[in-house]
Amino acid sequence: MTAGCARRKVFSQPSWILQSSTVQACLTETGGHLGPVTFDRRGRKIQPYHVAPWHAEKLERGTPPILRVLRGDFFCMPFGGNITAFGREKHPVHGETANARWALESVTRDGGMTCLHASLRTRIRRGRVDKYIVLADGHNAVYCRHVISEMSGPMNLGHHANLRFPDAPGSGLLSFSPWRFGQVWLEPTENPEQRGYSILKPGARFERLDRVPMITGEYTDLGQYPARRGFEDIVHLIADPRTPIAWTAVTFPAERYVWFALKDPRVLNGTLLWMSNGGRHYPPWNGRHVNVMGLEELTSFFHTGLAESARANAHTRRGIPTVLKLDPQRPTVVNYVMAVAAVPTGFDRVKRIEPDTGRVTLIAASGRKVTVPLDEAFVLSGR
Repeated sequence: MTAGCARRKVFSQPSWILQSSTVQACLTETGGHLGPVTFDRRGRKIQPYHVAPWHAEKLERGTPPILRVLRGDFFCMPFGGNITAFGREKHPVHGETANARWALESVTRDGGMTCLHASLRTRIRRGRVDKYIVLADGHNAVYCRHVISEMSGPMNLGHHANLRFPDAPGSGLLSFSPWRFGQVWLEPTENPEQRGYSILKPGARFERLDRVPMITGEYTDLGQYPARRGFEDIVHLIADPRTPIAWTAVTFPAERYVWFALKDPRVLNGTLLWMSNGGRHYPPWNGRHVNVMGLEELTSFFHTGLAESARANAHTRRGIPTVLKLDPQRPTVVNYVMAVAAVPTGFDRVKRIEPDTGRVTLIAASGRKVTVPLDEAFVLSGR
């Protein structure tokens, strides 16, 4: 059944408004950024996603659309800076999918499910990307599906969810499904000569979130955030491919909710943590972009771009793919779920997420549990 869809400016950007009984989601026309999103919209109205503080400001000429829009979650293809051209392809930061104007195809509602379908005709590598955002009545979740067609060749890609953390050290507790190893970006994430600052030791590999080396010779805990005010850092966690459905979770104990995301680790084999806590002092960041973390599910060589991901690199030498192979005869499908669950007092860091038919149970390290409606099968089937 065809349904109506409001379109209005939200934080300065023309956006389509999609809603179910439990969730309201805004999708920007430019870049297809999903945010803000309100979960539990008839109760506590939980809004975990970040919106850039400069959204209403006049920015410098040449500022890419992605920075003007920056909010929530967006689909990146190719993922990363893309400073180096790949053959004749010169992509913008995080690709056309995060910068170009999407076209609304339809909004439908059927059997308690509301689905927005938008599309993008890419020009740099000609093809098509179809975006489906699905909300289900009674589910505090957003189901995302991207279908890439009419393209061939290597491509690195991923989702780029940006969370806003409460302004208190360690207000969010991070945890992940099994991962093989983590690594800090090979170079300093920021350069002091350009008024940017980083603190983690470049290239450092680690197997524990609570013991990651810094350039000071000390160790820090990446499992608690906000932390390390005044610095900008990037690390990459490589998922265990044997995990049927991989997950990322952040518990906010004082706010008594958990944000979590589900993915297929054979499609998106890593998680990039972009810890943005006031380390950039150049426009438009100007030292004010704080308490933000990107929890970015991807297949890529860090945040570098297509050229670096398509050639041999430190990950591929370890047998870790950093691109997907696109086939015009077989569309590539990327399914992803983001959700929120209210949790009881005493619920701390998520230790396990156990799926069941039509629901999942989140189990904390403290032993406290919460079960919520969620169709985990969407991750593998997209249905």
